[in-house]
Amino acid sequence: MSLNTEIGTAITDTLAEAVADYEDFHRSPELSMQEIETAKAITDRLEALGLVPQAFGGTGVVAVIENGEGPVVAYRADTDGLPIAEDTGLPYSSTAEGVLPDGTRTPVMHGCGHDTHITVGLHLARVLTAHREAWSGTVVLLFQPGEETAAGAKAMLEDGLWETVATPEVVYGQHVWPGRAGDIYVSSGTAMAMSDSLRVTVRGRQAHGSQPENAIDPIVLGAFMITRLQTVVSREISGRDAAVVTVGTFHGGLKENIIPETAEFTLNIRTFDEDVRATVLDRVRRIIAAEAQASGAPEPIIEEMHSFPRCFNDPDATAAFVSATEAELGAAHVHVVPAVTGSEDVGAFADAIGVPLVYWFFGGYSPAS
Repeated sequence: MSLNTEIGTAITDTLAEAVADYEDFHRSPELSMQEIETAKAITDRLEALGLVPQAFGGTGVVAVIENGEGPVVAYRADTDGLPIAEDTGLPYSSTAEGVLPDGTRTPVMHGCGHDTHITVGLHLARVLTAHREAWSGTVVLLFQPGEETAAGAKAMLEDGLWETVATPEVVYGQHVWPGRAGDIYVSSGTAMAMSDSLRVTVRGRQAHGSQPENAIDPIVLGAFMITRLQTVVSREISGRDAAVVTVGTFHGGLKENIIPETAEFTLNIRTFDEDVRATVLDRVRRIIAAEAQASGAPEPIIEEMHSFPRCFNDPDATAAFVSATEAELGAAHVHVVPAVTGSEDVGAFADAIGVPLVYWFFGGYSPAS
């Protein structure tokens, strides 16, 4: 029996187990780099298969499945949840809470599919260990924390990942996607955008709201900055290039009749080209500094929160992947698509050792429902 046939049979036979795993991980998400119980649950399941998982980067888990001579490949699954409240009404919905780095308590949900990714990684381990006669080689399973903050891959690499475990010839990864179940979506070359997130502290001068002439209002100043930032893409970037600038948060003040000393906003930048990225970052910094100067305000504080590199799929490895998936699923179910503006740090695993990456999306909804 071929490996593909055995995989299909094994998935059918263990579907109830997969669903149970998925529901367990969905109801108990943890924030980025805080995935302590998640890592323990993954480790327990891998050990039950006779594997010897190792910890990297704090809450990362790695298991190596050796099975004789053959290629060495790595497969990444991310494990962290998001600071959002779940309102799905599902019987296994999350009621978990976590604490953000600034001390804020927040609901936590697996709102980006990482519960699915964990489940797929674990069932890949089950199938490969149960059907060793159907394949040969080595598979390195990477259960990565902190994908949402671009911290996890870096932490695992800095913890000596590739100095400790088998070095792969290619790194694979996948992400659930709002497409048809059974369909694959992949890009050749640039697959996902670079991402840069900044925190801006606007500094002013505090005064009573009845005496605005004694203040430098950081809320008004911040509003001017945010409005001007909307012109970076529309007026300073060529229409032949792609860029996105989004301001996601804006906070300032504690009382309605007090002009505060500071206000704060955060923004995110997405680009596909290094030169465009440098231009956008320069324009953002220029506008923020100039608006402060025009208002007679102290220089704002701009902090880098996190940054994702460009996700680049090796064209040759991607072509081989497309050929293999078309042979298995049929050409109608494999879609070569343009790059998307989402961002990922999975490429760091491949870049660190100079090997190809193939990262794709798989559909997650049933056309029947």
